[in-house]
Amino acid sequence: MDAVRVALLREVLAGTEWLGATRHFAGTLRGSVVSHGGGLLLVGTPAYEPWHLAAHLADEAAWSGTPELAPTLVRHAARPSDPAHLAVGLGRLEAARRGETLLVVAPGEPAGKVAAPLLERVCDARRAGATVLSLGPGEGELPAMAHEVLPVPDGSELDLDTVQHLVSAAAGENALPARRGPRRFRDRLSRLADLLTAPPPTRW
Repeated sequence: MDAVRVALLREVLAGTEWLGATRHFAGTLRGSVVSHGGGLLLVGTPAYEPWHLAAHLADEAAWSGTPELAPTLVRHAARPSDPAHLAVGLGRLEAARRGETLLVVAPGEPAGKVAAPLLERVCDARRAGATVLSLGPGEGELPAMAHEVLPVPDGSELDLDTVQHLVSAAAGENALPARRGPRRFRDRLSRLADLLTAPPPTRW
């Protein structure tokens, strides 16, 4: 989803809770990675890996001049033969430390024996001092571990992929400090023009 489509989506969602919720979550994400400076880890579930969110956050990091937003994608089935940016396995969560931010994206509450390693490592990362954010389930063990939660339960008006687009776009925007004074309106128009003319995101 490019910047023009995000702008149109926001227009459609004007007056709903989604815009405020996604911007708040994005602000928490940005604030954590920028203020702590420890890096951003992004992980999904064994059945759902947030490839597109990783790509969009990397793009936003470049376009907004906020390199802290560029995530390390942690994968459940990573192999040493994979490209470097796709070869980071769950063991990376065991090494998470204070100052790092861990964003967990899941279409539902991870369950069963397959999900146990993820939940254990998320818990360990939090105990080690990492800031944990959860995007997806509104109830269960995963959101209970998180410092900040953006719930996207089944049956929501928006699906998880759409919410991820809104969060990544808002994270990049929020990285720009708001100016005050007589040039504020001009700056806002300039920022809008930048968004509408930005190139489409690259695919991984």
